[in-house]
Amino acid sequence: GGFHLVCDATRPETVRALRRRKQREEKPFALLCANLASIEAWAELGDGDAALLESPERPIVLLKKKSGRELAAVADGLADLGVMLPATPIQYLLFHEAAGRPAGVAWLGQAQALLLLATSANPGGEPLVTDNAEAQSRLAGIADAYLLHDRDIVVRCDDSVLRGGRFIRRARGYTPRAIKLARAGPSVLGLGGWFKNTVCVTRGDEAFVSQHLGDLDSAAGCHYFEESVARLLDLIGVAPTMVACDLHPDFHSSRCAEQLAAERGIPLLAVQHHHAHIAAVLAEQRREAPALGLAVDGVGLGSDGKAWGGELLRVDGARCERLGHLATLPLPGGDRAAREPWRMGAAVLWRLGRGAEIARRYAAQPLAGQLLALLDGAVNCPPSSSLGRAFDAAAGLLGVRELCSFEGQAAMLLEGWAERAWPQQAFADGYRLQRDEGGSLILDLLPALAQLADAGDPCVAAARFHATLVEALAAWAIAAAEQAQLDTVVLAGGCLQNAILERELWARLTRSGIRVLGPRSLPANDGGLCLGQVWVALHSLED
Repeated sequence: GGFHLVCDATRPETVRALRRRKQREEKPFALLCANLASIEAWAELGDGDAALLESPERPIVLLKKKSGRELAAVADGLADLGVMLPATPIQYLLFHEAAGRPAGVAWLGQAQALLLLATSANPGGEPLVTDNAEAQSRLAGIADAYLLHDRDIVVRCDDSVLRGGRFIRRARGYTPRAIKLARAGPSVLGLGGWFKNTVCVTRGDEAFVSQHLGDLDSAAGCHYFEESVARLLDLIGVAPTMVACDLHPDFHSSRCAEQLAAERGIPLLAVQHHHAHIAAVLAEQRREAPALGLAVDGVGLGSDGKAWGGELLRVDGARCERLGHLATLPLPGGDRAAREPWRMGAAVLWRLGRGAEIARRYAAQPLAGQLLALLDGAVNCPPSSSLGRAFDAAAGLLGVRELCSFEGQAAMLLEGWAERAWPQQAFADGYRLQRDEGGSLILDLLPALAQLADAGDPCVAAARFHATLVEALAAWAIAAAEQAQLDTVVLAGGCLQNAILERELWARLTRSGIRVLGPRSLPANDGGLCLGQVWVALHSLED
């Protein structure tokens, strides 16, 4: 486990103070509620949500907000609210105290006025605090008071997060629960990627995936990662015969994999990012036959050295063939485009021949006047097939968000806008399917993005964009499945955590007679990469 930072969620000024102190400007917080009755005034419980909330694992469950009810500064602009129930006796005692110390247990089923905001106790971007002395030093200036314990926390472990029964983050309560594989094999180690890192080791026919370790973009995060690898190997009691990692050589996880392989004298296997996404689903579903994978996310290094993120792949064990991809868009400023959606909006305008509008439309951005020259000269504007960047472009064109304060924010807000007007019809002629010279099937979303550039009601436009996306991705996958003579489509990648996209695409493909597989035991995002890596490694050893 780890320390939480806790405050009264109904006091906006307190929540905003916590945001300032923790340097967490807008990323959503979760609520800690006394019971289900206390949740019902603020969020809607879907099928299975109550059972998940009351399960022994006690995860955070993302629930659809009640119309017209909003807790200021907790999860502004988003469609969902993260909620959890007490997991420890001390949490129950906080609610008991606030209720006036009632006798008996009847109060446990009654709605309570107190709503607590509970978030991981750590300065922004650093690992969770677990030690008493560490808490008092690292949280100085954030926490006003401390509740300490004489029982040490041995392993850092964040709260798990689920939506609709699907993992967003797999951690406390669920790890290191084994995932059964289709067959036994030698022990292999997978070290995941850069974002939302987890690591995995196999023993026989079981795969053990660590708790969510977080992003490897700080010294503390990298140290926690290395510590967790050693702890997992010790806990499971194995010596791996191969180590696998992401294809990107500059990830800290990839560098550690190289070092481990050299120290132990074992082979190293670099697995393409989207191959690993699809392989993770095949591993947990224990499917050995070839399948068509639809991998959609923000970015992953492709086998051609370019930025991928909207891919159709034929996956057969350790073999992976790229059958198609999204038509590329330039990334003005490279990686900055992922944090500044206005740049992706500008890229669409330029592609439409409307580059002269960039400076006026994005006048609030100091570099808007220079961007056209970068695009015209192809200076620091690498192409990307990422669906995540297409979501950013849509958000930038509709004015949802010009700058992001956390990963995926623009896409999450765009989804929230779409939910307000859902359902809607897809745009007429909103996409194009065509083959390139090499025979790859290319899906071009530019026609839909063009319609957003001059849209009226932004919520309706966001909903129509989502509807078009579902129609386009389904048509693309069906065409590729027919050509490759495959009856199974595997859905994976961070964009599948968009509830509208995942729900509607799954239904559309199923209606067409295609068998659809998706992640169940792990998140669709990069938290599942390590399982895919070990699955590919096991098949490569067999080959």
